Amino acid sequence: MINSSVNRVEGCQDDGRAASTPSGRPASTKASPVNVVLLGATRGIGRALARLLAERGDRLCLLGRDPHELARSGADLEARGASGRVLGVRCDLGDAQRFGPALDAAGAELGRIDLVVLSAGAFGTQEQLEADPALCQQVLDLDFTKAILFCEQARVRLLAGGGGTLCVFASVAGDRARKPVALYGAAKAGLAHYLDGLDLRFRSGGLRVVTVKPGFVHTAMTDGLRPPPFAATPEAVAACALRGIARGRRVIYAPAIWRALMAVICALPRPVLRRAAF
Repeated sequence: MINSSVNRVEGCQDDGRAASTPSGRPASTKASPVNVVLLGATRGIGRALARLLAERGDRLCLLGRDPHELARSGADLEARGASGRVLGVRCDLGDAQRFGPALDAAGAELGRIDLVVLSAGAFGTQEQLEADPALCQQVLDLDFTKAILFCEQARVRLLAGGGGTLCVFASVAGDRARKPVALYGAAKAGLAHYLDGLDLRFRSGGLRVVTVKPGFVHTAMTDGLRPPPFAATPEAVAACALRGIARGRRVIYAPAIWRALMAVICALPRPVLRRAAF
């Protein structure tokens, strides 16, 4: 169980304090492996985070829709130092009926669940979403409705086990409505609002909710798009997320510069945003 009482918003810069592991112990002391379930860990940020967890010897269970990718990722993580075998369980973010059984299978394998990570999701540019109603529905459904339904199933099981941490990847796109991300940003804003409420409602019962807000990240979903300033790699974002989890942060901007940038953007008058292209 992760039991840090710190509740702050941060980026990923080193503030000079000793980090602690998600089990609440200082990083310099030997701790028992943390039992982690990840949905979305066969690619992108999720894969980078899973590799960091494996390298420090945690026990992992991967949820995903492609059994071949699950097997390949599991073998990779075992080779990188994951404790015990890495089980892969079929679970598609688009199929809410599988959430509960998949988490139960993970719990049966791990014994208990300390940390659940949701990095799976969908993306489309504003132009793509406006032109394709089916794609728009899919992105809104996966990034908002299905993400929340998965979190609800994870929340029930973490609390039943005495508490734990739920880490979910949202986006800076949800911090303020902007023309280029009106639809995608709306889904991520709704998800972040839900996660904030989840923290308020269940923190006293032992549930820690961590919201990670990356900016532009070089992944398969953003291939072909012109990267803006401060674009990050999946590995950099994953390192930010893990450091923030270990320090008990509630909201993590990755990279850290996005905290200041979004504070400025949120303060801009509406007439400025109507004219702005960002």
